[in-house]
Amino acid sequence: MCHRKPRLEVLISREEISQAVNRLASQISQDYKGKQLLLIGVLKGAFVFMADLIRQLDLPVEIDFVRLSSYGAAQKSSGKVKVVQPLKSLIKGRDVLVIEDIVDTGITTSFLLDYLRRKKPASLKLCALTDKPSRRQVPVSINYLGFTIPDKFIVGYGLDFDEKLRYLPDICFLER
Repeated sequence: MCHRKPRLEVLISREEISQAVNRLASQISQDYKGKQLLLIGVLKGAFVFMADLIRQLDLPVEIDFVRLSSYGAAQKSSGKVKVVQPLKSLIKGRDVLVIEDIVDTGITTSFLLDYLRRKKPASLKLCALTDKPSRRQVPVSINYLGFTIPDKFIVGYGLDFDEKLRYLPDICFLER
């Protein structure tokens, strides 16, 4: 068994991420001024982004998390989505903002948004740190977007490969 260290290239630096988080927080704070916002983080990948985003928001928020699975140990989505950890909050009649680390094929994100719409929120929007539109199979509308990225498998800043490399402060891509 070979345990080579993966070769990583920085795609988005920690400074660029910080600037994007500040920009997104400013937009969200302005758009939801005077409202009680519920943020729903998609675990596990979005937790770092969501933690940084919450600290920059200038409005009171509540948080919840949902955990979905479609990757397993592969670099490509299986296309089958499962709710591994459901919401604990009631969202009917509430303003809801989903916080996602990456929108790739759109399958998982579309599944989640449909799942949440059935619970009848007052409003439902999506904030994604990264978007990979070249791989889209299902259309997804992103209301707040950090970065559009090329078709590379990214890790770091919460994003993983087989539960590894989430700790990296930059967003990197794995060289194949």
